[in-house]
Amino acid sequence: MVAAYSHMNHYGRTNGMALTVPEPGRAEYRMTVRDEHLSSPNTCHGGVLAGLMDAALGAAALSLAFTTLEFVSTVEFKMNYLHAVHLHDELVARGTVDHAGNTLVVSSCVIYRVKEGQEEVAVARGLGTFNRYPANKRDFAKLVLQ
Repeated sequence: MVAAYSHMNHYGRTNGMALTVPEPGRAEYRMTVRDEHLSSPNTCHGGVLAGLMDAALGAAALSLAFTTLEFVSTVEFKMNYLHAVHLHDELVARGTVDHAGNTLVVSSCVIYRVKEGQEEVAVARGLGTFNRYPANKRDFAKLVLQ
């Protein structure tokens, strides 16, 4: 189901985001900052990081929800920007489910700037809440569940 979701996720593909799910409840998105992600010379727009954060938080929640044939939708999320991000920076966003209730899932995420041979630097941290609902409530469930 994760592969089907990745295929349908035009937002992620358009922004060069690659999803991996090591296990249900954990997700990792990787992307490289490109010219179209900049808001000022050489500096990434905060909305790009917010989109990456929401994607990683949601993918962690979704990967767990998939195990019970459910989907999730974002209820809210917050994030803290810790360091500037620049053109060509390699980013990895690691999301983890912290709580899974009957109707809500809470996940946390850290976005890191990664450079080969260097220690990862946390550039943003976030927390999100997601609503769980049965997969048959959405038309695209037919595509994923086939």
